[in-house]
Amino acid sequence: MSIRVGVAGWSIPSALSGLFPASGTHLERYGARFAAVEINSSFYRPHRRTTYERWAASVPPAFRFAVKLPRTITHEHRLINCHALMERFVEETDGLGARRGPILVQLPPGFAYPGECAERFLSDLKAMVAGAVVLEPRHASWFLPQVDLMLKRQQVPRVAADPPRVPPAARPGGWEGLAYFRLHGSPRIYQSPYGKEAIAAQAAVVTALTRRGSDVWTIYDNTTCGAATQNALDLMGILAEGKTPPPA
Repeated sequence: MSIRVGVAGWSIPSALSGLFPASGTHLERYGARFAAVEINSSFYRPHRRTTYERWAASVPPAFRFAVKLPRTITHEHRLINCHALMERFVEETDGLGARRGPILVQLPPGFAYPGECAERFLSDLKAMVAGAVVLEPRHASWFLPQVDLMLKRQQVPRVAADPPRVPPAARPGGWEGLAYFRLHGSPRIYQSPYGKEAIAAQAAVVTALTRRGSDVWTIYDNTTCGAATQNALDLMGILAEGKTPPPA
């Protein structure tokens, strides 16, 4: 089982610059310390395939990029009549090659579970990417046993988020082969750093999940004040002391 820890984006706070190689692009320097990153900019605008190819060439072979699905698919089309948009996104991100990790599907807070439409969409997307897809629903109707069963059928894990919009969102759900955490900062979302106790608790959760047979991603998204990078480094340090599995 593999453990990956990273940040949403690869900006390096100036206060931590000395912990990374002095030369290279931001991504090259980031990739020297981390084995994973989450690309959020793809949610707002498309990137050329050549851009993804350049990013992939900037990091080691074991590095993986999680990529957020465009909002045109999740928020505007709401998973319906978006096949051409999905094909375009997959063709672009194919530029990452073997370094493409999970595709992150984040749904609007007001988007209730649409039944069979959701399963069809996830099945189609998984067939297109031939890789992992993780789902971050934010409406309470998605956190029901029948939805969990659907996610298990499709081998799609449900993201665990902090702070959660509904209590069950704090815990991973769906398929258990992969657990994906998005930690946004609490109590001030995107701003608050996580303290030592919270990071130690996350390390314990990660270790327990790997022991049950899950691959685990932890992405820190409390980037506004630069806390995410330090939090991710601290988590990696604790996990390293426990001799947990490295990325495959």
